[in-house]
Amino acid sequence: MDWMTIITQALDYIEKHITRELTVDDVAGHVLVSPFYFHKGFSMLCGYSLMEYIRNRRLSLAGGELVSGDISVMELAMKYGYDSPDSFTRAFVRFHGCSPSAVRRGNAMVKNFAPLKLTISLKGGYLMDYRITRKESFTVLASAKEFKYENAKQEILAFWNEHYTSGNGQHVGGMFGINIDPQMGHETFEYLIADVYHPAKDIPRGFVTRTIPAFTWAVFPCKGPMPDSMQDVNVKIFSEWLPALKEYEFAAGYCVEMYEQPDKYPKGVQDENYYAEIWIPVKKK
Repeated sequence: MDWMTIITQALDYIEKHITRELTVDDVAGHVLVSPFYFHKGFSMLCGYSLMEYIRNRRLSLAGGELVSGDISVMELAMKYGYDSPDSFTRAFVRFHGCSPSAVRRGNAMVKNFAPLKLTISLKGGYLMDYRITRKESFTVLASAKEFKYENAKQEILAFWNEHYTSGNGQHVGGMFGINIDPQMGHETFEYLIADVYHPAKDIPRGFVTRTIPAFTWAVFPCKGPMPDSMQDVNVKIFSEWLPALKEYEFAAGYCVEMYEQPDKYPKGVQDENYYAEIWIPVKKK
């Protein structure tokens, strides 16, 4: 099943069950894709994390009901999965920019967040460089932290900033950023800021070692200023490379970002020639 079909079916499922409890596992299970890769693909193709999209749809629908009916704030909170009227009101204000009471009085307008609709467009004819290569297992020394998939993008960026401002960069320079979810089915994953581990050296306090298994990897070069160059390649992997892929499929819940040393380039990671790679484990279908 291609990603166009997967996302379309997921969106339909969400709309039909919008007032029920929904998780990444629920939606991914419906479209028969591992939660690990479904979450990544949905975010890349749709521009929102799955739970952010669901939350926006619920608050949009709640605003419409508040304008057009007599339903109470308590009823809306319970209908759209909030624990209390207070938590619903806080979310409502963040989304709509006004309180439910202001809308009810007719003193404010609500925002509409329409369901996503995927359209088929003719793309392609482009050259996307990649190679398939076998790599043996390797061990890294890392600063590790667990993240929820929701808001992971912003939190991982903060993790990198914290790593350097705290002085941890003297122990691990950050050759790799590694995403690990071996079962490909959890709501959380482990993220590593890592370098190749040298057994002769001591492991600094607060750091860990992890062994990345041997895999066949699809390796994608990313050239240009960060993070835009890597984000662009990630989007193309899910929107263009995967739908056209015939021989391979994802093999495991790992994703490796490899970064060259910034001091090799005049402008560091913002240099137009800065080089990095994305590694995705694959196997023959």
